[in-house]
Amino acid sequence: MLQKTMSDVHSKIAEAGLRPTRQRVLLAKLLFTGKCRHVTAETLHREAAAAGANVSLATVYNTLHQFTEAKLLREICVEGGPSYFDTNTDPHHHFLHEESGALTDIHEDDVKVTKMPIAPQGMSISRVDVVIRVSGALSKYA
Repeated sequence: MLQKTMSDVHSKIAEAGLRPTRQRVLLAKLLFTGKCRHVTAETLHREAAAAGANVSLATVYNTLHQFTEAKLLREICVEGGPSYFDTNTDPHHHFLHEESGALTDIHEDDVKVTKMPIAPQGMSISRVDVVIRVSGALSKYA
């Protein structure tokens, strides 16, 4: 669920237990208005600069990790590539387009994991993230 107004963005940050600093509000506005999307710290940093904000890359990384810890984002780690931050926090999976590096969502019901290992003693499985690498023309999911 993405927010539409600056007031909604302030509320979203505050409800997550974070102080709505100028940098957090600016980055949240870029992230949470419009449609769900996947960003890297570098792409969000470029968007912030294009919007006229003077925010360091370190601040962008810190804010993305704070938003992830507050469950406002999901971090998707892809072997050999950057971490992506997903504004869609509902259960779902991803296609990774190898040529472009873009992630696109796959509805949770379109992937069936039929057998799970037993978690190590004292631990439980919190979530399963499936990333399917694809190449060639973009699919219907793009």
